[in-house]
Amino acid sequence: MVRLWGRSGARSARRPSGERTRGAPDRVRGVPEAGLPREAPAEGRRQGRFSAVWATLGGRSLAGQVFLLQVVIVLLLVVAAVAALVLQVRYDTTQEARHRSVAVAEAFANAPGTREALDSPDPTAVLQPRAEAAREATDVDFLVVMNTDGVRYTHPKTDRIGKTFVGNIAPALAGQVVTEEITGTIGPLVQAVVPIKDPDGKVVGLVSAGVTKATVGGTADRQLPLLLTAAAAALALSTAGTALVSKRLLRQTHGLGPDEMTRMYEHHDAVLHAVREGVIIVGAEGRLLLANDEAHRLLDLPEDAEGHRVLHLGLAPDTAELLDSGRMATDEVHLVKDRLLAVNQRPTTLRGRPSGSVATLRDSTELRALSGRAEEARERLNMLYDAGVGIGTSLDVTRTAEELAELAVPRFADFATVDLFEAVLGGGQPEGATGLRRTACGGIREDAPLYPVGEKIRLVDSSPQARALKEGRAVIEPRLDVAPGWRAQDQERSAQVVDFGIHSLVAVPLRTGSLVLGVVSFWRSRKAGPFDADEVALAEELVARAAVSIDNARRYTREHSMAVTLQRSLLPRSLPEQNALDIAYRYLPAQAGVGGDWFDVLPLSGARVALVVGDVVGHGLHAAATMGRLRTAVHNFSALDLPPDELLALLDELVARIDQDETEEEGDSAPVTGATCLYAVYDPVSQRCTVARAGHPPPALIQPDGSVDFPDVPAGPPLGLGGLPFETAELELAEDSRLVLYTDGLVEDRERDIDEGLELLRAALAGAGRSPEETCQAVLDARQPGVRASDDIALIVARTRALGADLVAEWQVPSDPAAVAEVRSAVTRTLEAWGLEELSFTTELILSELVTNAIRYGGEPIRVRMLRDRSLICEVFDSSSTSPHLRYATMTDEGGRGLFLVAQLADRWGTRYLPAGKVIWAEQPLP
Repeated sequence: MVRLWGRSGARSARRPSGERTRGAPDRVRGVPEAGLPREAPAEGRRQGRFSAVWATLGGRSLAGQVFLLQVVIVLLLVVAAVAALVLQVRYDTTQEARHRSVAVAEAFANAPGTREALDSPDPTAVLQPRAEAAREATDVDFLVVMNTDGVRYTHPKTDRIGKTFVGNIAPALAGQVVTEEITGTIGPLVQAVVPIKDPDGKVVGLVSAGVTKATVGGTADRQLPLLLTAAAAALALSTAGTALVSKRLLRQTHGLGPDEMTRMYEHHDAVLHAVREGVIIVGAEGRLLLANDEAHRLLDLPEDAEGHRVLHLGLAPDTAELLDSGRMATDEVHLVKDRLLAVNQRPTTLRGRPSGSVATLRDSTELRALSGRAEEARERLNMLYDAGVGIGTSLDVTRTAEELAELAVPRFADFATVDLFEAVLGGGQPEGATGLRRTACGGIREDAPLYPVGEKIRLVDSSPQARALKEGRAVIEPRLDVAPGWRAQDQERSAQVVDFGIHSLVAVPLRTGSLVLGVVSFWRSRKAGPFDADEVALAEELVARAAVSIDNARRYTREHSMAVTLQRSLLPRSLPEQNALDIAYRYLPAQAGVGGDWFDVLPLSGARVALVVGDVVGHGLHAAATMGRLRTAVHNFSALDLPPDELLALLDELVARIDQDETEEEGDSAPVTGATCLYAVYDPVSQRCTVARAGHPPPALIQPDGSVDFPDVPAGPPLGLGGLPFETAELELAEDSRLVLYTDGLVEDRERDIDEGLELLRAALAGAGRSPEETCQAVLDARQPGVRASDDIALIVARTRALGADLVAEWQVPSDPAAVAEVRSAVTRTLEAWGLEELSFTTELILSELVTNAIRYGGEPIRVRMLRDRSLICEVFDSSSTSPHLRYATMTDEGGRGLFLVAQLADRWGTRYLPAGKVIWAEQPLP
């Protein structure tokens, strides 16, 4: 440390901290020369210089940097020269190709006989041999003669004769010469087009000649080796020169340059005056050579102490005797005024030079005080660290407030209370003068007379908590027994708090940004003194960290509430009335919050019922909103009476459009990939169920005898991927069968795969009761109790019913208008048997119009079916796929009012397409 201090160092030891000394260092009496190594053997010196040269060339010294700069300059010059050479050669090549192609084309165009050959009966027979001979003689790649329409008479490849020339011939037709660069089948080339003129100057033909650039190139290949050789020689000379200069510089400076020596001195000098230990250097005659700033402070030395004997500086006798003697000392304690100094001293002995000593001084009194403050600071840092990892472990506002109170007691305060605005507890923002509610309370004792948790608090303006909220900063109340503003909050309770032993308080607002969420109060009872300034700063930092976590929990609560509200509004609140299926359902949200699982029951025409269940991957508002859009789309598509596979195809296109629209509007929005759906349609008349699925788990089927299986339903791709069609499966369902639809959250999670989940589901269904409600409950009871799923679960159990043959009437109708009367008679008899005579007139009128339309516009066979369900359903089938349209007939029209009457008499009517035709249906309410 002391090798670079010279005689001037003693005089400059008292300069202000940070001031640096410029210039070469001097020698210090009794101190070795700075940076000068002792003599080494010749072989070691040679090896050292060799290593230093290579270190220099490696760029770690100024010479190395110069060397690297020279290399870079040479390389840049070489690159520039090569680039210039290549550009020049390219330019010369292009110009030469232009001149050659123009010259050859003009020479051939003006050659004797060329113009006359154009007028001959067969120009190709005359010009082709000449053109080929001229092409070979002039070393061009092609020579083409063409008429003014661009049709070739000649070409090196005879199969292209008679075809249109590829290029710009418009300027040549105007009498100009055209040259252009193109990339053809034989590579980059230059072609020229010149006109052939008659004596009157009229253009009667065109000649085009083309030359590839490779044909006229090659100059760069001859000049480039010479240029690279010159560059290598320049680089070698630069390396040799730099190495020579570096070697000489290293030999003269012993491996250290002036900047390095100056920097080393400045660093050592800065360290000397920055350390919190006193450093004293005493010469052989007991004179003080150097004392740093800390030594001046500890020994109270005068400004001009350097150069005087230590015995004459007014030090304590034992301290002065130790420094003057130069003997070895280790941690000797000396009393200097009111300080206890630990002194360490070592003598310095140099061959042929006077000896001296170096001593260090350490204030053990301040060290003990610093150690206590360091321990206190360490404890506070640990508390802040624990706050970072221990507060905000859950996204629950109340729990986060409790974590803050638990952390503060007893490490920081004896009692801690957290009061939040009521709007914050519900996820909202506190607006206006809303009341506070005691959210958390912690203390060393449970019988403290503070407001209990859940108490609604109205603060008076003079209370410390109210002032903290108003001013936005911490407020200290050092003595609660003489604080009228605090006692005005509640006189009786305040007296109880003081009698309990709580004597001081600090109130800190819970603030994040400009939003104030509440106030935290820290109370002290065991420690006698009030909170000091450092403790108040710690309290503010602690509360600031907790405020971020509480605000995050508040935001999550708000978003979760919004998502739950949105999802509840989108999911079916009650099932529609229908007689085909007895249905029960369950919906369990995931532990992470609201997800995108959904289900629905949709009554269709012909007493049929559609069951749909779907899943949108993800959680939160986006998943819930997407689920709502898909459910609405299924509602709309089901009104078209489409087969399940066609409905999924439309839903797939919709999801793809949603992804495309969101990607265009928001570049980082997440697509709806991963959305799945299963759609099933059950017909109680035929007792058939048609099922199709898009990436969804297969349904489960419980037979009337209790056996469980998973029908083989073809698995299509998830919605939004497109490209593959969806397939359907026809299931024969006996009456009292149970069809189970579910989402993947029921059978798949992180701890098990879907095969294991399906087997567990099979076991649960096998032991379930007969009713759908019992089946749902059995499935949920089979899950691990007390554990919430990581994904949403939607479950539907539908028990099948059959529409008896006594409630179905069907007739085959010949394609004869006279058969309409027979249909009316059969309908009347059937309605009398069903006890629905009141509907005879309207039903006869509806079926008369529908059957007449089928006979007139449809195709055979024609069938009429009438169903008695929750309503009276009339259906007319024909083999035509043309759907009738409702229109308003004018006063003079003789027809066109049939469907209008049907629409007026029936509650609902529509068209359902079948593979072999269509069905026109109408429904009437039962009396």
